[in-house]
Amino acid sequence: MAILLGVDTGGTYTDAVLVQDDAVVLARAKALTTRHDLALGVGSAVRSVLEVSGVSAGAVAMASLSTTLATNALVEGQGGRVALIYVGFRAQDLEAQGLADALAGDPVCVLGGGHGHDGAQVAALDEAGLLAFLETHGGDVSGFAVASQFATRNPAHELRVMEVVRAVTGRPVSASHQLSAKLGGPKRALTAVLNARLIGMIDGLIGRAEDELRRVGIAAPMMVVRGDGALMSSAQARQRPIETILSGPAASIVGARWLTGMDHALVSDIGGTTTDVAVLRDGRPAIDPQGARVGPYRTMVEAVAMRTTGLGGDSEVHFVSEGLRGGVTLGPRRVVPVSLLAVEHPGVVDTLAQQLRSTTPGEHDGRFVRAVPGVATDGLTGRDAALLERIGTQMHPLAAVLRTRMEQGALKRLVARGVVQIAALTPSDASHVLGTLDAWDAEAARLACVLFGRRRTGAGEVLASDPTVLAQMIVDQLTHQTGIALLQAALAEEGLDEALATHVLMQRGLGGHDGLVKLETGLNVPVIGLGASAATYYPAVGARMGTKMVLPEDGGVANAIGAVVGRVTIRRSGTITAPSEGLFRVHQESGPQDFTASDTALAHLEETLTQEASGAARDAGADEIEVQVTRDIRTAQAEAREVFVEATITVEATGRPRVALG
Repeated sequence: MAILLGVDTGGTYTDAVLVQDDAVVLARAKALTTRHDLALGVGSAVRSVLEVSGVSAGAVAMASLSTTLATNALVEGQGGRVALIYVGFRAQDLEAQGLADALAGDPVCVLGGGHGHDGAQVAALDEAGLLAFLETHGGDVSGFAVASQFATRNPAHELRVMEVVRAVTGRPVSASHQLSAKLGGPKRALTAVLNARLIGMIDGLIGRAEDELRRVGIAAPMMVVRGDGALMSSAQARQRPIETILSGPAASIVGARWLTGMDHALVSDIGGTTTDVAVLRDGRPAIDPQGARVGPYRTMVEAVAMRTTGLGGDSEVHFVSEGLRGGVTLGPRRVVPVSLLAVEHPGVVDTLAQQLRSTTPGEHDGRFVRAVPGVATDGLTGRDAALLERIGTQMHPLAAVLRTRMEQGALKRLVARGVVQIAALTPSDASHVLGTLDAWDAEAARLACVLFGRRRTGAGEVLASDPTVLAQMIVDQLTHQTGIALLQAALAEEGLDEALATHVLMQRGLGGHDGLVKLETGLNVPVIGLGASAATYYPAVGARMGTKMVLPEDGGVANAIGAVVGRVTIRRSGTITAPSEGLFRVHQESGPQDFTASDTALAHLEETLTQEASGAARDAGADEIEVQVTRDIRTAQAEAREVFVEATITVEATGRPRVALG
């Protein structure tokens, strides 16, 4: 009998489950996610699930972690300050694939060097320029990303840059060829930048989580869920944190299939920060062929075809002043619910009551700010540092901290860095007012709704004089935006224009328009609703979409379940080109190798990739490894004969994770 521990760190809650032999859920528990140190929430959830189950810590044979940390960090624009070393490209190439936007002002070094399509060196690596750049920026960034032209055909320059950077700075380096075997330099560079930005956050989480497990008494190996739903070792996750983007959502799909046995459905997982929607076909989630998209970024990471929207129980509520009636919209930023803040800071209710006594509504009524302890603050500008110093270690009403409008920009930057948190009105607060949620301070939620409802619409009327009216308005908006996210995912899967989701005819059809024209629209597949708040919000979503909403009993911990019922899967890909007739060039990390026969080249690459994938799977803790090989050979007709053009071989090694049986 093997007892497996699954843990998922979400934006609001950290879930833990114990599963016996991949078949039975023994126990489940929740703890509040501790944003300043996620491992504390992990430890609390694990202790709770062990206490509830009566299982001893020593009986746990394997622990597995899924996390939304990387996903949320990219959606919210958080992460460490990094430097990009861009070899063999032009400076204007930084504008491609959103690379300049992702860098957001972080330093860049454009160096001479790089290789050609055939793997031959185009220009020598400018090591003098590299050393000069490292002298200037080696101490003011948390890590480096390197992308060299055609590095997937010959990674020599990336490997040399990594060697020099580590020798000079000692900082971690993310090389693009180690993250993807595909062409497309700017996109690989973007992936490397995001990986470098996440290394410190994920490394800290995994290290602290492992420490917490040891402190609890669990000595079993720890796995981490990748973005494609497979498992990887914690050591691999620390080196390639970008592969954990969509980790939580991917685990939820694996968990949804395990919980329901359904083969064909939409899966919608609502958390505190995001709503993640995927299509389940033939019992398996599809892998996005273009690479994982998170927020504004399209990466080269293999991950489930998942649509992540900044919409959750803790999404910020915004006032819509346009039009006579006014209204609200939600997200994409997560904030701390006022009702939760009031539990941690009892003075919040008094502050809200004081703001309510003012006859004139304030711009920042119902909004608070506090610093997040333990987050690195290197590289802050003078204005940002001054505002952070003013915030200090206390919680403040936002109006008491912001003295000029120019400081709002500084506040946004501090929030993006994860240095401070904003607390404001959220759907979670609205649920407390409506009585569908009773976890935190309902009075704080009510006062926040009253304050928000005092805003004036275009007609000069108050938005909502009754807090329950405003609360219902917020929940209805969540239903509306969730419906749009589901429709967009379904339309994209059908190859249709996603813009149809918000078209007036689609929206009228959802309401069953029945006049001279009869309109009926909706979803034609069931939806599996997951997440702690799914039971609160999703019945209305199912009714709105005109489809069956399946809410599994353990859907609130589906991510944690998916974390332990998955398999270790490692994929390795390689390419063979034909630079001239009768010459077949195998591109590998050790450098290009030439063969005179295509069959010999194919066999060599397949053997090399099989060894690499199987070895990585064993290192990840897999047993009973199975290997599957896919060959994609492209040829062309030339003078009535078939000519070899290029081949790609992909090897997939998979197995169940090794467990530590007493």
